[in-house]
Amino acid sequence: MSSQHQKKSAITADEKPSTVNRQTAVVLSLCALLVGFIAGTIFGVMKTSPLTGGSSNVSQTAAGKQPPVEMFQALEAEAAKNPQTAEVWTQLGNAYFDADQYRKAIAAYEKSLAIDPANPNVWTDLGVMYRLDKQPEKAVEMFSKAMALDPKHEVSRMNKGIVLLYDLQDEPGAVEAWEALLEINPLATFGDGQTVDERVRHYKEGHDNKEEGRK
Repeated sequence: MSSQHQKKSAITADEKPSTVNRQTAVVLSLCALLVGFIAGTIFGVMKTSPLTGGSSNVSQTAAGKQPPVEMFQALEAEAAKNPQTAEVWTQLGNAYFDADQYRKAIAAYEKSLAIDPANPNVWTDLGVMYRLDKQPEKAVEMFSKAMALDPKHEVSRMNKGIVLLYDLQDEPGAVEAWEALLEINPLATFGDGQTVDERVRHYKEGHDNKEEGRK
């Protein structure tokens, strides 16, 4: 993956959450999401960069074909030869990402960030891997680091909201993350076509109705 290329990494429960290619906030219909939440398997985050180089601000789903064995061998050999090259570790992390080898991807991304810690896309993809490795608190921490580096990084904000809501049951935190995203991009949209604004209004109106019921 090119370190210049933003993927979402948005997240589906099983998928891998910025403004990018391989990252598409894969958001199923609200009902499907709620069912998935209960089952703990549907909603996923988005990846920010594709396996190959390039640059794009359009998110795309993280699901795709697994890299061929030869690619792993070539990238691993290149990393051994040039261990101080961040891009090589990023590409290797992307390959592991696509192969659903979460812990190997985490290790590769962390080596990349030890060399070049200023890449918000890699922080975002690392967050996606932590989320899929059942470490949601670490995922949120990684997304927050991406946001600190690039306050306009959309996928990290979208993914943060997803993990806060569906993994940590922090609805206010999720709404806050998505409202901040809307300030950057009022037209931000999940992979199922539902806008972030619609999702935010759904949760806020639900609370308003509850308050009315108490009166």
